[in-house]
Amino acid sequence: MAQFSSIPSTESRELGDDLRNLFEDLDASLRPEQRVFSGECHPALDVVEADDAVEIVVDVSGIPAEALRVLFRAGVVVVAGEKAPSPVTTDPTFHLVEREFGRFARAVRLTGAFDVGRARAALDAGELTIVIPKLTERRGQSQTIPITSDRRL
Repeated sequence: MAQFSSIPSTESRELGDDLRNLFEDLDASLRPEQRVFSGECHPALDVVEADDAVEIVVDVSGIPAEALRVLFRAGVVVVAGEKAPSPVTTDPTFHLVEREFGRFARAVRLTGAFDVGRARAALDAGELTIVIPKLTERRGQSQTIPITSDRRL
């Protein structure tokens, strides 16, 4: 079952270190026009659980793939990125500003067994979709253990 958490757990120092590393990687790899030096963004997300996978869909309209990072550690999926405002060519007069710009990190805590090696993420039409396949849960199920007449195990 997937459980939603809006920020990374403060209990895990490694996760905090990973988040800092993700933002350092963004700092080093983004072009100046893709960088944001202030502001905070809160992209909406959905978590959908199916029998065979958990799907996380994040609304990241206006954010290119190179400005996004996805990480899985200790049952937590972290999506981090930067959303830069559109370039303005003249000195504009804004009448209304509702869109958010800036850095963000969203986290989803998952419980269960997952095949993270087969996880995939795709950006299409302003939505980042992350699919994490489940592993077959075997705990709580009975399994027969064969008996042989050989004393050696």
